[in-house]
Amino acid sequence: MAERILIVEDEEHIAKGLQLNLEAEGYSACIVGDGPSAMEEILNNEPDLVLLDVMLPGASGFTVCDTVRGKGSRVPILFLTARGAEDDRVRGLELGGDDYMTKPFSVRELLLRIKAILRREEWYRHEPVQGGIYVFGTNRVDFAAYKAWTLEGEITLTQKECMLFKALVENEGRVVERDVILNKVWGYDRYPSTRTIDNLVLRLRKYFERDPKHPRHIHSLYGAGYKFTAQETA
Repeated sequence: MAERILIVEDEEHIAKGLQLNLEAEGYSACIVGDGPSAMEEILNNEPDLVLLDVMLPGASGFTVCDTVRGKGSRVPILFLTARGAEDDRVRGLELGGDDYMTKPFSVRELLLRIKAILRREEWYRHEPVQGGIYVFGTNRVDFAAYKAWTLEGEITLTQKECMLFKALVENEGRVVERDVILNKVWGYDRYPSTRTIDNLVLRLRKYFERDPKHPRHIHSLYGAGYKFTAQETA
């Protein structure tokens, strides 16, 4: 069955052009032109991917993304917008967007990014352990539900936190290089900066380490990458 892509765009000629190109690649594509309709379509029909403009009637793309993430939707979202400032890109990704492209854009590059996102989603759906609950030390992680249970109680993990941790767990005991993480979690190695990975690792340590400043599970190897060990090691 063809992957279903929702185009959220209020400029009809852009939306129709995207639809034609996507259908030519074998995708099923439908269009909505405002924020409230986008939220309704995402929450009720859960497409495989959303191409989301930021400047929309009724509710901005940022509001759409924030709302559907707050209601538990993990549908991949790729922002397509004329707003190319770094602050806008960072905001879109922090709200739960998976990628961000500025107009005008190359259709070829857009199709490559769509394929990367869908490939990443397919990878993530394969659970790293039977039963779906990964246990290490005093921690439990449910990758499907984006939940974890630690000494501090139950926490909700972001999609990127879960993806990064899954990449580390799948390679337990081995060094995972930064470019490998970028490709696994973001789908390509040009954006965001490796500092974003560092910040995600710091958050994971805060959740799972008894002493985040002296981690025993998630280790940094200077100039190489990161290594996860289920058993505590100094």
